[in-house]
Amino acid sequence: MTKPPLPTVIEHHSEPSCATWLMQIDAEHPAFAGHFPEHPIVPGVVQLDWAVSLGCAHFGYSAAVAQIEVLKFQQLILPNTQFTLTINHDAAKRKLLFSVTAGERRFASGRILLSEGANG
Repeated sequence: MTKPPLPTVIEHHSEPSCATWLMQIDAEHPAFAGHFPEHPIVPGVVQLDWAVSLGCAHFGYSAAVAQIEVLKFQQLILPNTQFTLTINHDAAKRKLLFSVTAGERRFASGRILLSEGANG
C-alpha cells in the first residue's frame, strides 16, 4: 500500500524554528479511501505521517522517529476541509511539536522525538 500524497498546499510560512502549511483536503483525496465509505475522515496515522514527513524534510532530519508523545486527535478532518499544520522545532531535544488546526478547532497535536541517527 502506498501512502497518500499531501493535501493541496495553499500557503507555506517558515521561521528558523517554526513552519506552517495552510492546506486543503478535497473529497477525492486518497486519504479518504476506505476510511469510512459513508462518513469519510482522514485517519490519524495519515495526519501523523504528514507531520513527520513535512517536519523532517523542512528541518533537515531523516524520518527516524524514536517516540511519539502526547498524541491527541481531538476532532475529525472531513472532506473539503481547510486546515493549518504547524510544526515547531526544538533542536536541543530533537523534537518536532505539531498541531493541526482550523481557527479555534483543533484536529490533532503531539510531539515527535527523533532518534539520534536522524541527522538534525
